[in-house]
Formats: sequence, C-alpha cells, structure tokens
Amino acid sequence: MNKRNIVIGLVGAAVVLAGAVWYFFLRSDAPPPATLEGAVEAVTGETTTTSGDGEPAATTAAPSTTSAPATSGGLDGSWTADPSLSFVGYRIEEELASIGSVTAVGRTSEVDATLTFAGFAVTDLLVTIDMTTLQSDRSRRDGAMATRGLETTTFPEASFVLTSPIDLGAVPADGESIGASATGDLTLHGVTQSISLDLEGTLVEGTMVVVGSVDVALTDYGIEKPTGFSVLSIADVGVLEIQLALVRS
Repeated sequence: MNKRNIVIGLVGAAVVLAGAVWYFFLRSDAPPPATLEGAVEAVTGETTTTSGDGEPAATTAAPSTTSAPATSGGLDGSWTADPSLSFVGYRIEEELASIGSVTAVGRTSEVDATLTFAGFAVTDLLVTIDMTTLQSDRSRRDGAMATRGLETTTFPEASFVLTSPIDLGAVPADGESIGASATGDLTLHGVTQSISLDLEGTLVEGTMVVVGSVDVALTDYGIEKPTGFSVLSIADVGVLEIQLALVRS
C-alpha cells in the first residue's frame, strides 16, 4: 500500500471515529415539543400507526370531534395533576463548540397542579414546579443550571397562577379537542410577569389532558445566558412547555 492510500485510509478512519464520537457522546437526544396527541398517547398507552409512505394511517388514541356526547355531570370541581404523566420544562437553542446548533430541552415531573372547573369556565389554575429537578440530555448542563442561568439553587421554585377565568362557552364533549388562552402570572427566577399561555386540551378516559407553551425572553426574568468553552451562545428567547394529566381530586 502506497503512502497516498495510507493517508486516505487514516483520514477515513478519523471521519468514522469522529462520527461515532458524535453519535454516542455529543448528539442531542432532545424530545420533540409537547403535543396534545402525544399527551393523549401517554395517558391511553396507545400510539399512532403509519402507512408505508410514512403518513399517519390510524391514530388509535386520537380525540374525536364534537360528535361525542357531553361529559356526564359536567366537569365541575377540582382536578389535580398526575405527576407520572405530567411535566413542565424549557426548550431553547444553543450553539455548542465542535457540535453546532442543538435544541436544549429540560423537563421535570415534580409538578403540583390544581385546576378548578365551574360551569363553562376554568376558574382557577395553579402550577408549581420544582426547578431543582429539571433534567436534560446533558448532566453538565443540568449541573450548571444550579448556579448559572436559571440558578435553581437560589430560585428552586417556579409557578403559574391563572388571573382571569377561561370561559369555554360550553362543557366540552368527551374527546373533544379545545384551545384556549390562559392569562396569568408566571414567576420564574424570582421575577413575576403576566403572560398569556396558549393551551390545548381534551378529556380522555376520565383524565383532563392539557398541553401548552409560551415564549419566554430571558431578559424579562433577569436570566443571564451562561456561556463558556463548550457553550458558544444561547438564544435570547426560549419556550416554556407544559403537559398536565389531571384527575378529579
């Protein structure tokens, strides 16, 4: 084998090795954004099947339309979150050295949530999050959050409190997907701001499933973007996402 072939072989081996290192140690395993369909699948344990061309063929757990009968007895009363099916988290873009752009996602199921329904409206909603339990796909990122960025050691709790009732106009039918905007106070990093949280929900198997998200500008909450040798930059705006599976108290 001549020197040229040896060099080519070494370069090829290096490329393969670099790819293996990226795949096993550096690639991002960030979960997809929270969706109502995904939340319903988590509650029912059923999944969407696909056809040979990759298009959805059947969604066994998908909520139906308004053809379903109204919920017997209404939804009045207090509902609390099942932590095994609920989470709150963040989603933000990062630029990492030697990797490039990745989506950083951290979530926790340490969520206390209570929702009160009366007549056609959600009258109260309180969500409290243990920020110290946020986990992403990178333990180094999670460790840094304790003293930098979200500074979860100093600000261990975040919360959302509904400040205006959400009038749905009617009692949703079983399986009916509905959308609403929840106006309330978000307390994050020791700062409270009024926000409008976009929500989508449905009732399935006796569980009220709710997902939502809102853009969060870091400067609005006094959050300084941590950067360093491995983190070149972080986006100015992240996304707060929420998934709640609520059952009657």
